Amino acid sequence: MARLEANNTLKRLRNRYQLVVMNEDTYEEVVKFRLSRLSVYIALSSIFVLLTILTVALIVFTPIKYYLPGVGYGDARQVREFKQLKIRTDSLENAMKFKQQYMDNLKKVLEGKVSSLDTTKLDLPKEENTSE
Repeated sequence: MARLEANNTLKRLRNRYQLVVMNEDTYEEVVKFRLSRLSVYIALSSIFVLLTILTVALIVFTPIKYYLPGVGYGDARQVREFKQLKIRTDSLENAMKFKQQYMDNLKKVLEGKVSSLDTTKLDLPKEENTSE
């Protein structure tokens, strides 16, 4: 029974069909194709493989690979430089924030908007008594 199904499937793949493209106004045949299911399957598979090969070749042989994050072609030196730049940028942002805070406080003092400085609110480290 399995032999009959395989033979039947092979026959269906090899059956010939005719694809005709006609001009709608004049009913003239423009193009005529004789196809089988097997030939259509082979053609579509070949196109898929060809597009896959072209895509891989495009990624491997051009500089595009350096811009794709998941491919892993990044230069180790570039990664190290990016990390250093990130750290330096964070440090500069913090320095700018502290300088702006200093300038705002200085401006308040010079304009006289600061009331008397209460030193009791300061958290000074307690001096340990070592004489005991």
